[in-house]
Amino acid sequence: MGSERQERMGALGARLRVLRTEAGLTGAALAQRAGVGQPTVSKVETGRMVPSLDVLNRLSCALGLDASTAREVRDLLAAVVAAADSDQLADGATPVGTTVDEEVRSARLVRSFQCVVLPAMLQSAEYARHVFASEPNSTPEAVGRAVAARVERQSVLYEPGRESVFVLTEAVLRTWPGTPALMLAQLDRLLAVESLSTVRLGVVPWRRPVPVLPRHGFTLCDQRAVVVEAFAGERVSVDSAELAAYEETFGRFERAAVFGGEVRELLLRVMKEFRDLGDAVTP
Repeated sequence: MGSERQERMGALGARLRVLRTEAGLTGAALAQRAGVGQPTVSKVETGRMVPSLDVLNRLSCALGLDASTAREVRDLLAAVVAAADSDQLADGATPVGTTVDEEVRSARLVRSFQCVVLPAMLQSAEYARHVFASEPNSTPEAVGRAVAARVERQSVLYEPGRESVFVLTEAVLRTWPGTPALMLAQLDRLLAVESLSTVRLGVVPWRRPVPVLPRHGFTLCDQRAVVVEAFAGERVSVDSAELAAYEETFGRFERAAVFGGEVRELLLRVMKEFRDLGDAVTP
């Protein structure tokens, strides 16, 4: 991480910490008021995490900031983003996938549909490494940072008060990078995540026709934003008409999917096929 960006992150965090102290709030109390995790408040204040604009606005509202002070902290965040852009020009672009990670981090309800690649929040570290490494002009250093950040952000899956709904086509389970062993570990992770009370995992099996032909994956964050994912990058939209269209589309895929015991049976069946494949494939 560039020294200028780190310095600006520290300035933003220090300012928020002062404002919280002046408001007479603990970090836990601020987190509860803002509707974010307490670790988020701690990491932002110590300069270890860049908040999304949505998270910053939630913190500002929870702190009761006036318009001038709210604008001040937004300007501090803008300075962090500008420094990050400068770092990327020097070190190579940040791999695709960081936008969806940040948006998901600040949402209480996440609904993600994927037709080729596993949702970011469900990827194992090794699977994510292949995802980021496939980006043009990626570097080992940038890939390593992106993988570490993605794995850290996946902790939101375990936080009470959050709900995550993932719907995949069966093709996602059968589109694999690396080796069969990598996919066996990845599918085992899906089995573990599926058992969480905060997660619903659905798969549209190949034996069922899809309700619409999927062109790309997308992730709905609360009812405020959709992250549209494509080969060239990610686009965040808060347009109400576009949000409504993606919500309707997600609902159609969700109704076509199987959940619970049927998903577990499907995952176990695919795992067996990867074991058999592993006996026949030479890496």
